[in-house]
Amino acid sequence: MPSKQHTWFDNVNPRVFLSTVCIITIFIALILVNPSKFELFAKDLNQWIIQSFSWFYVLAVALFLIFLVFLACSAIGKIKLGPDHSLPEYSNGSWFAMLFTAGMGIGLMFFGVAEPIMHYVRPPQGEPETIMAAQQAMRVTFFHWGLHAWAIYALVGLALAYFSFRHNLPLKIRSALYPLIGKKIYGPIGDSVDTFATIGTIFGIATTLGFGVTQINSGLNYLFGWEQSINTQLILIIVVSLMASLSVAFGLDKGIKRLSELNLILAVLLLVFVFFSSSSVYILQTTIQNTGQYISNLFSMTFNLEAYHPTGWVGGWTIMYWAWWISWSPFVGMFIARVSRGRTIREFIVGVLLIPTGFTLIWMGVMGNAALHSVIQKGQTGLITAVQQDSSVALFEFLTHLPFAAVSSILATVLVILFFVTSADSGSLVIDYLTAKEENSPLWQRVFWTAFIALLSILLLKAGGLAALQSATIMSALPFTFILLLICWGLIRALRLDSTKMQALQDARITPRAVKNPRSWQQRLGLIMHYPHSQEEVEGFIQQHVQQAFQSIQVELQRRDLEVEISEVEHGLKLKVDHHNEINFVYQVISTETVAPSFMLNEEEQQTETAQFYQAEVFLKEGGQNYDVMDWTKEDLLQDIIDQYERHLHFLNIVRS
Repeated sequence: MPSKQHTWFDNVNPRVFLSTVCIITIFIALILVNPSKFELFAKDLNQWIIQSFSWFYVLAVALFLIFLVFLACSAIGKIKLGPDHSLPEYSNGSWFAMLFTAGMGIGLMFFGVAEPIMHYVRPPQGEPETIMAAQQAMRVTFFHWGLHAWAIYALVGLALAYFSFRHNLPLKIRSALYPLIGKKIYGPIGDSVDTFATIGTIFGIATTLGFGVTQINSGLNYLFGWEQSINTQLILIIVVSLMASLSVAFGLDKGIKRLSELNLILAVLLLVFVFFSSSSVYILQTTIQNTGQYISNLFSMTFNLEAYHPTGWVGGWTIMYWAWWISWSPFVGMFIARVSRGRTIREFIVGVLLIPTGFTLIWMGVMGNAALHSVIQKGQTGLITAVQQDSSVALFEFLTHLPFAAVSSILATVLVILFFVTSADSGSLVIDYLTAKEENSPLWQRVFWTAFIALLSILLLKAGGLAALQSATIMSALPFTFILLLICWGLIRALRLDSTKMQALQDARITPRAVKNPRSWQQRLGLIMHYPHSQEEVEGFIQQHVQQAFQSIQVELQRRDLEVEISEVEHGLKLKVDHHNEINFVYQVISTETVAPSFMLNEEEQQTETAQFYQAEVFLKEGGQNYDVMDWTKEDLLQDIIDQYERHLHFLNIVRS
């Protein structure tokens, strides 16, 4: 029989892929027909949303942060994002670099100097351009870029990583709704959720590319006198997109991972340079004080709505930021999930909340306070004028007042470009996940989305429609906030079930084991002190003794009207008891590689560095249980299966009642 012919579009999910392309094409057409009218409509609608739903944004974001802190502090935090035996795929350094550069890298370059200066000139309360205004500017900047932003990203990333890596669901937004709608995630509802997330991601990246090239253009204008024009920015979009396509072609490990690590190294170099080139003692003192003020005012700032004295500042800044982070959460959350397999929930939450936030506060503290120092202490008011005219030049204007301005400006420009490339390639990778059937899609699909985003940015930049796209991106956050609340609900339901089972396995009363032919203590010692085995020996034991034990259990349970299936898995055997509408019992024995104790190896084995040793490890539905049954008798195996089955029935009884 001839094998099935594979076509170039085999891995495309047509409902998500085509609907996304069609909707965005219609959107572009509407903007191109009359950019100014569409921008006015989007601005008015956006203003209405901010006025009517600011309370909803503030309450929802506060709940997200409280929810994550609760999970991290509870017993649920011990659950792994993957099977119980899984380990992190990436080192802590690589993991931090990737989640940080994908989440906020370019934003820190753009707003690190600009936002503190803008708040200093126009503070939310009090007189502008005073010492109190400077303190308030830094506290507010910390608030906008701190824990709340990363809580939004962490929530989406946690839900996706948990359902994908622990419950083997697709790495898509739809999977987070599985506890609420079940298998309907594979139907039109799931397709709609993924389509919506894809469109929001594309809008967010396209807006960042469109507005961000203005900062690259400003840097090149300062360094080489390049003209600041639309044509220059179009060329920059094409160059950045080509670099992103190359990174995407190399994949996650070789492309995005290495770029992220390079970004982090260069960012630290620029940070250290600014710290030592400016007033170091002043920066240390103010940053520590800013951090204390941020922490001490965190609760009041979280729920501040200016309800008694509305000025429009909260809506124009805080609500806009919350909406912006929410609109980006499908992209950043999915990328964080993709690189977080094998970590515990507690490790994930603590890492995603505290590590990037800590670096962000350090960055904003150094850059913002150094900029304020140059204005307040040295009277360099030209920085204020530059920021008011064009915020994209803020960083380069600030660097001109430091030593080695040309070198630091080159470094800053390279950093901005690399951050853009990282955002574009990781964004294209995420969009590809959402619109494909499986993860390992062909290269053309990943490159297609990079080119599509670049084309979208070019058309809108040329037509002057990027402001409308920015408003549309922020508006898309409102319905997605409702989805995030549903994700919280579904996640807590699934995690409580998982936590209950974990506790039941530990606390269940187990029937005392009665071995038919008890071993002497010498025999028992010989069993636990057995020498390491080869893979062939272990797999032979599984096929002979384990299979006999499985067959005996199968016969007895079938006599009790239960459906029992014995099947071969990679390097082992699997026993499955079907419980119909309740959770099935799974018991596997698999040959896994292990590190043998050095005191149990002979001289030849100790000298052979490449020697491999294996054990017959028990795996349940949740993953490996870290104990070896090699050389156990059939009676021992039967008793262990019954022990584990009794624990499982105890868990089902708790859930049922």
